[in-house]
Amino acid sequence: MISYIRGELADVEENKVIVDAGGIGYGIFMSGHAIGLLPRVGSEVKIYTYLNVKEDCMQLFGFLTRDELSVFRLLITVNGIGPKGGLGILSKLTPDELRFAVMAGDVKLISSAPGIGRKTAEKLILELKDKLSIEDVLERQTSEDGQIMGAEDSEVQQEAVQALTALGYGNAESLKAVRQVELADGMTTEDVLKQALKYMMF
Repeated sequence: MISYIRGELADVEENKVIVDAGGIGYGIFMSGHAIGLLPRVGSEVKIYTYLNVKEDCMQLFGFLTRDELSVFRLLITVNGIGPKGGLGILSKLTPDELRFAVMAGDVKLISSAPGIGRKTAEKLILELKDKLSIEDVLERQTSEDGQIMGAEDSEVQQEAVQALTALGYGNAESLKAVRQVELADGMTTEDVLKQALKYMMF
């Protein structure tokens, strides 16, 4: 198993990059979004990988974060979604946007990904709704910020995000606004919601 490849970014193609590691050029399929975030050719990169083994070939799929790789692994467990389908979804949606779409049952958004039809999107939501959650987003952000959050605080944030999306705000902007609210002892969902709405006005 190849967990990641670190080396020089030797070339960038339409849906694949070549990474020179130890004198070997690894061809790694990546989403257009991820490729756009890479540094210039010649720079050192670290790409987390998934090795897909088929009867007639082996393919490497690459990701810039462990979270993206983790979500990709979940996507390809859904019947009808192969590695290229999973990559197509992550070209259209970030892992966090996908979590929101699954939670909200947003078939239209998921089926807007290349190669994903309505029935496949419905199946994805059904199979992953218990495996992807807003809590993952909030807990990861908390870990990155180096703060300690209690279960009650996390629940308040989740409810605030859900309330904002119910009001018609986008998934990403709702999460961003709630993240900006500095939690204090005793804050209710309504308190967080009011503060988040202020940030959304700017």
